[in-house]
Amino acid sequence: MKKILRLGTRGSPLALIQAQTVREEIYRVHEGLRDVCDIEIIPIRTTGDWSPAQGERSFLEIGGNKGFFTKEIEEALAAGVVDFAVHSMKDVSVWNPPGLVFGAMVKRADPRDALLSAIAPRLEDLPKGARVGTSSLRRKAQILAYRPDLSVVPLRGNVDTRLRKLAAEEADATILAVAGLSRLGVQDKIASILDVKIVLPAVAQGILGIQIRDNDVEIRKWIEPINDKETEICAKAERALLRRLDGSCKTPIAGLAQITKKGTLAMDALAARPDGTELVRVAGEGKIEEAEALGLDLAEQIRRKVPSDIFEG
Repeated sequence: MKKILRLGTRGSPLALIQAQTVREEIYRVHEGLRDVCDIEIIPIRTTGDWSPAQGERSFLEIGGNKGFFTKEIEEALAAGVVDFAVHSMKDVSVWNPPGLVFGAMVKRADPRDALLSAIAPRLEDLPKGARVGTSSLRRKAQILAYRPDLSVVPLRGNVDTRLRKLAAEEADATILAVAGLSRLGVQDKIASILDVKIVLPAVAQGILGIQIRDNDVEIRKWIEPINDKETEICAKAERALLRRLDGSCKTPIAGLAQITKKGTLAMDALAARPDGTELVRVAGEGKIEEAEALGLDLAEQIRRKVPSDIFEG
């Protein structure tokens, strides 16, 4: 009789594809495991899952925070309902619940954002007053900082829902993560990929993390071989930035760390007001073994440059 391992995930089409990706990676690195073990994907509804009843209310209006998309999954993991869980790391709180840790991170996909629009190929080409739909304060702040003449309107739902709303002309354009669009196989919907100098990605965007119970030696053994060290290093730096800035859904914060050809860690970071009227961006470089220190240093630089009320939300 086959052993069953239960992998918890959100139930959106993208989340299910991401869980399938993790499952196949585990099977790939463990020869013969598929013959003796079934990895069963368990969809779990979370507080952050959009429903039509919510309309286009923002995360803040419905009490959202950085645990919005993970709370119920983490509770199921802690209770033993599932054996491990996969999360989009950009949605994960920088504070792990007691007894839970991230045992592996899959190699990062493209971390950038993309413009989707039927009326313009690039952000620069959108006409004055065009409606850009997004529920992300980070995207809103950077779009308005770059193009204050645009109108940013709330647009919620999973990728499929937002594409339908865009097709129904509820907005003239929207911004979505390249990684999610690629995983769903709808990258042909991309009008253009946004330069990170214009729109810096969310912390840990494009990274899938596998969360386990800290004392579960067996599951740790199964997932450790799929951990990508470079991705783990970049996530550590970016999440340190977010932790020091006390990042939630209330303050637009962005960060992107990358390992350079010379073997160092380079990172860009920013914080802003949601309306884009005030935006501070910093950059730094350091040793890869000091990734967390680099993130913390950039956070301190930002704190020294911005008014404290930006973080009071």
